Amino acid sequence: MAGQTNCESCANYVYDEESDCYCCEVDLDEDEMYRFLSDTFYQCPYYQLDDEYRIVRKQM
Repeated sequence: MAGQTNCESCANYVYDEESDCYCCEVDLDEDEMYRFLSDTFYQCPYYQLDDEYRIVRKQM
């Protein structure tokens, strides 16, 4: 389980009002998309923790 990512906690996973769903903003190439769809424990190289309190901690 180490290194497993969860799209729902990623900063690149945003709500798209036009399609009325959450989507990843990162454009994966064909090989990356294949690995993502076929591997249960895909480790996304673009994963960024959506930490909304990061700025507040820097101000302290």
